[in-house]
This record gives sequence, structure tokens and C-alpha cells, in this order.
Amino acid sequence: MLDYEQLLEKAQKSIPETARISERFEIPKVAGHIQGSKTIVTNFNAIASAFGRDPAHLLKYLQRELATPAIIDNQRLILGRKLNSELVNHKVQQYAEEFVLCKTCKKPDTKMEKENKVLVMKCQACGAKNPIKSRI
Repeated sequence: MLDYEQLLEKAQKSIPETARISERFEIPKVAGHIQGSKTIVTNFNAIASAFGRDPAHLLKYLQRELATPAIIDNQRLILGRKLNSELVNHKVQQYAEEFVLCKTCKKPDTKMEKENKVLVMKCQACGAKNPIKSRI
């Protein structure tokens, strides 16, 4: 008869590697297409809500980083020029690292608040407060 430790070890070995590695939060990939000279991101509001941020803030960041005009049309974002999805995904990743993920514990449970005229990212998970250096 196997004891508890042996049964536990046997069970852990039977779990596939992909099931063991799972993050609670994954940065969403942009979904969209190019229409004429414009790039349409169809899941823009879903990305903003996954980050827990105002879509207008994310819009302003992407406009600055991609150097293109953009508007929000219902649930989608329309960028004023042709851009490949790799570049847009990279900028969304940068946004998450700068404005969403906690600098201390790397969790996405953060809120942006103003404290003494300084924008601060406050983590709900670990309680850390970090100033946001980037201006939009």
C-alpha cells in the first residue's frame, strides 16, 4: 500500500506540464484587420476592461506610441494608418507593464490614483505604491 507522499508524487507526475504553468492574468492579444489605409482593432474595449483601465487612457497611450490618430467607434479602435499586429501587440504589452502590472509583485490588481499631484499605481494584492513616471 502506498503512503500519502508516494500517492502525491505519483499524482503530480501525471499532471501535464502545460496544466502546471498557468497565469491568472494574460495580456490579451489584439484582434483586428486592415481596411484600406486604416487598422481596425475589434477587441479594444475587451483589452481595456481586462486591464481595468479607462479605454480613453489606453487610447491616448497608443496614439502617442504609434504616432497615429485614432478614434473609438463602439467596441473597436480605428487607427489612422496601416500597422502590423505585432507592433500593436508590443505597445499593448508595454502599456500593461507600465500602467497595469505591479512593479513589486507583478500582479494586475492595481488602481491608478492621484496623490499630491503625482499619479501613483496602488496594488490591491500586496499594498505597494509606485509612482507612474510616464506621462500621457
